[in-house]
Amino acid sequence: MTTDKNLKEYKKWYETEPFEDFVGPFYYKKDSEEKYVSAFECKKYHLNAMGSLHGGMIMSFIDYTLFVICLESIKEQSFVTVSCSTEFLNPSINDQIIFGDGEITQETKSMIFIKGRIYNKDKNLSTFSGILKKIKSN
Repeated sequence: MTTDKNLKEYKKWYETEPFEDFVGPFYYKKDSEEKYVSAFECKKYHLNAMGSLHGGMIMSFIDYTLFVICLESIKEQSFVTVSCSTEFLNPSINDQIIFGDGEITQETKSMIFIKGRIYNKDKNLSTFSGILKKIKSN
């Protein structure tokens, strides 16, 4: 669980993810509709020189969100991101909680296709689509 009072219902990924913990940290939960939602608290170090949420931060969060959306499908298998497209729609100026959600659009034996959005309490910030590929674990 997180100690952030705004994200108290969220939990961290079940494994240690050094990069995501460093740039985030990121969290997730199941909402009332049994859909996975990811979240992080936007801090000053997540902003660009213009004072809005940095596009690279959004893309890092999208990569995390791809896996959160697929949590039930990937279980304890190993997957990697092989494709991720991002459309930036609106800036996020104020420090606030940023969310991500989406859906699986297609699933094969070795690949999962996903689409989703990143948003704050006011508006959508970006949309995305991505593909995760199953890899053999050593």
